[in-house]
Amino acid sequence: MSEICQFDVFSMTMFLYFFCHHVVKISVYALGTMKKHKPKKHKLRLRHLTLDDYDNLAVLMEHVYDNLGGAWKKEQYVSQITRFQQGQIVIEDNGVLVAAALSMVVDYYRFGDVHTYAQITGEGYLTHHDPDGDTLYGVDIFVHPKYRGLRLGRRLYDARKELCRHLNLRRFIAGGRIPGYSKYAENLTPVRYIEEVKNREIFDPVLSFQLANGFHVRKLLTNYLPIDHESRGFATLLEWVNLDYIDQKPEIGSVKNSVRLGVVQWQMRTLTSVDELLKHAEFFIDALAGYHADFVLFPEYMSAPLMGLFNDKHPPDAIRALAGFSRDIRNGLLEMAMSYNVNIIAGSLPEYSNHELYNVSWLLRRDGTFEAQYKIHITSDEVSCWGVKGGDALKVFDTDCGKIAVLVCFDSEFPELARLAVMQGAKILFVPFWTDTKNAYLRVRCCAQARAIENECFVAITGSVGNLPHAENMDIQYAQAAIFSPSDFSFPHDALLAEATPNTEMTLIADVNLDLLKQVRSRGAAQNLLRRREDLYCLDWI
Repeated sequence: MSEICQFDVFSMTMFLYFFCHHVVKISVYALGTMKKHKPKKHKLRLRHLTLDDYDNLAVLMEHVYDNLGGAWKKEQYVSQITRFQQGQIVIEDNGVLVAAALSMVVDYYRFGDVHTYAQITGEGYLTHHDPDGDTLYGVDIFVHPKYRGLRLGRRLYDARKELCRHLNLRRFIAGGRIPGYSKYAENLTPVRYIEEVKNREIFDPVLSFQLANGFHVRKLLTNYLPIDHESRGFATLLEWVNLDYIDQKPEIGSVKNSVRLGVVQWQMRTLTSVDELLKHAEFFIDALAGYHADFVLFPEYMSAPLMGLFNDKHPPDAIRALAGFSRDIRNGLLEMAMSYNVNIIAGSLPEYSNHELYNVSWLLRRDGTFEAQYKIHITSDEVSCWGVKGGDALKVFDTDCGKIAVLVCFDSEFPELARLAVMQGAKILFVPFWTDTKNAYLRVRCCAQARAIENECFVAITGSVGNLPHAENMDIQYAQAAIFSPSDFSFPHDALLAEATPNTEMTLIADVNLDLLKQVRSRGAAQNLLRRREDLYCLDWI
């Protein structure tokens, strides 16, 4: 045994000698090798994405999302950058894109906690980005697999939080994947899995990271991203509350959400001068301004009471002579818009210039500016009796009460115009009309109410009543002013906010709440605008 022991001691001594001798040599060689091949130096830079980054970002996304469809389509990416470049952030290392985060701003009340990824992001095009929204919504965040040890995700989240503070947004919301759930799906419900992750009993590569970044789970979402098989289609609705958010009260001069509409249904009576007509108009403007109206709408051809001055003329000559008063009438009403602090829509006035006759409605703002909307669709009587020509442009006007549009009489009977105006942001449509019989009036009324329902907007209409003896083509009038709303639970059961007595000179006043339009368009019973089949048809101005 002693020999064996001695042999063992000798063997161990020799082993240690050779081990230390050669290991030292190897270590020295290794150190020399490291000195010759230094690790690559990083140079990280955080910046906003640009349109030129698409190809490089697509390569990054293909690395990250090879199991989830890969990169965004280029047209999606262009829409994202065009709509909200400030929310699209990237980190590059020595000029190579290695991590990115995409965001948008939404009016969260419009969507609420029950939504899918495709719905809220507009299929990735960010069509629901709203600069006036209150919530930053996380669209995507990803890091190249080789860079996941550098905490770049945290850096991107910090940048988004800073953006949230900078824009004074109430919160940061995101739908988060739970890719680790697939391993536990047979034994745990999604809710239980989330609780285990929160309690740090289970590590989820996405949710654990988000919880560590100050987010809390608001809700479990189902079918949020159906192609996410690892998460079984589930997702967490995560929220980070901006404690620096300042609840801002409406500033003086800011766009109003509650708007008071005043319409004038006035009597056609023979007048002898522009001054007399303006005094007649001022009576109604004064009355409606006294009720703090934001708009006053007059009828089409509101200068018709002066037609009696030209009864001896042929109709085409008479209307052209009447057009000679239009500038003075417009300027007089503009002065009243400023002095009475109310926006006036001067129904319409004939305009004769360069030997062409038009029917023109004027928006006269209370700040002293004004713009014109030329009637586009001309009736057969206007053409045959007077030779009126149609305009070639539809305008959507900015006002201190939001965007509006004016459809002069016959224009309201063509649904394309109203839809184009609403697509450009108009929330109130004004329809000044002139009709001589009830059936003519009902064409305008029924079409105007249809425009309100199908476009989920407000529509105000008004015309003139009474008679103008001896004024050819304008001798009799029929009208009943009205203000229409969408047809849903937040509005009157008959979609009628107010209605005048037929054929009686009077005013009509109603308040419209523009915030209700957001509700009906996003969560209404029908959602006409949202349910359009844009994959089958489209509407464009040629």
